Amino acid sequence: MISEPDILIVGAGLGGVAAALAACRAGRTVVLTEETDWIGGQLTSQAVPPDEHPWVEEFGTTASYRTLRDSIRDYYRQWYPMRSEALALRNLNPGAGRVSKLCHEPRVALTVMEAMLAPHRSSGRLTLLTEHRPVAAEAGDDDTVRSVTLTDAHGNSLTISPRYVIDATETGELLELAGVEHVIGAEARSEFDEPHAPEEAQPLNQQGITVCFALSHHEGEDHTIERPVDYDFWRSYRPDFWPGPLLGFLAPDPRSLEAVPRTFVPNPELDPLDVNADQSADAGDKELFGFRRILARKLHRPGAFDSDITLVNWPLNDYWLKPLIGGGEETSAAALAEARQLSLSVLYWLQTEAPRADGGTGFPGLRLRGDVTGTADGLAKAPYVRESRRIKAVTTVTEHDVSIDIVGPYGGTRYRDSVGVGNYRIDLHPSTGGDNYVDIGSVPFEIPLGALIPRRVRNLLPAGKNIGTTHITNGCYRLHPVEWNIGEVAGALAAHCVAEGVEPHRVQAEDKRFEAFAALLERDGVQRHWPDVRGY
Repeated sequence: MISEPDILIVGAGLGGVAAALAACRAGRTVVLTEETDWIGGQLTSQAVPPDEHPWVEEFGTTASYRTLRDSIRDYYRQWYPMRSEALALRNLNPGAGRVSKLCHEPRVALTVMEAMLAPHRSSGRLTLLTEHRPVAAEAGDDDTVRSVTLTDAHGNSLTISPRYVIDATETGELLELAGVEHVIGAEARSEFDEPHAPEEAQPLNQQGITVCFALSHHEGEDHTIERPVDYDFWRSYRPDFWPGPLLGFLAPDPRSLEAVPRTFVPNPELDPLDVNADQSADAGDKELFGFRRILARKLHRPGAFDSDITLVNWPLNDYWLKPLIGGGEETSAAALAEARQLSLSVLYWLQTEAPRADGGTGFPGLRLRGDVTGTADGLAKAPYVRESRRIKAVTTVTEHDVSIDIVGPYGGTRYRDSVGVGNYRIDLHPSTGGDNYVDIGSVPFEIPLGALIPRRVRNLLPAGKNIGTTHITNGCYRLHPVEWNIGEVAGALAAHCVAEGVEPHRVQAEDKRFEAFAALLERDGVQRHWPDVRGY
């Protein structure tokens, strides 16, 4: 076990895995830790198919993220009994879901990411510690983090003293443990003059979390779960800003907030090859079963699968009654427990009371697929966390940098120190402060290196949703390819600083140093600027 590696990466979600790959590629010694027993975060332990921009198949990602996507497709081609027509597709969508051009099962992404890390583990450069969570951090008088202490699933503790620390946790845990200046929740409008910010700061106003789960449907069978303990509460719960009971198929449209009915038809007969997964043309979220489908039986030879598998991450199971961050351990634990009860209540309602197209009620043939999520209770290993603690950064991305209503369709801030690109609408889900959806059009954006640099601390870097965004702009910087890009840059920057004996602040501030670092990123396939996307 390496107790003094070059780099400690805490959290092995998408950002953490990308950071480890970049740092190991540069020849550094790395310890990568993960609280669950699965690496991969959003794609695996949280069970969320990727949310991506419409040009993802052509440009707008790093080369390593493209390798991840291509390898997932290759896994299906190699091992699944796919129809010849599906095998021939260059841009195969294994689940034929509408949320993404690449809907797939969590275990496949897990297998691919483990394979990507394997050579670095074999070489000894990378040590992976799953089921380890951070519990303390020692900060020095010289504005550095000297050590991080973690505990494992058996209560054993381990202290690691790296040269650089990367916080790739889902909630920015190290920022609090190490005393790194940060913000949670919503900033006051006066701070950045953002049109959609509240008048007063609301630290406990955070996007809701979601405990996802996977389902298949088996007509004529009864897989009804035991009635959840909190079912009566959730069955009668009706938010003030909702058009009806939360457990129902009527929900606000995120963009217009108008009440829109959803449909639910298990195992639709539509040929999955006819599905167009392009949310820019058709959001596709009104048909619930197919929206986040992760296995489509009709893409395979007849008889291979008796049901599709879909992933439940819907308006019905977004949880926003208590904040996950900032309210204390008791509140955080209660939020997670209640979110899990909500998801189980959604399933029980679907199985017993949901209206069917034939006039009946309930789908008892819905089977909870814990084998897909890797858990005994059938729910995802970890909640889908949309919002983290965020560093007070050298550069803060605000609504003025990305909102299409402010900058126009071809505007947006172009950064001297850009280290990546992304594109997604500013998509804020209902919040613990009582906000309904906030959905704002945005332009293709860049990722400034300054957003990864804490104002004071010299050897800690963020690698996910904890960069210098606001509550508002986090809504477009929080998705899969951007988190991977951020993590890859954080790992590359830490490795570069070790090799050159220079601190991140100087790399960002000094033109020549930044140009040298940017050249390394471009060599490794990090796209730093958007092409002219007009005409696509």
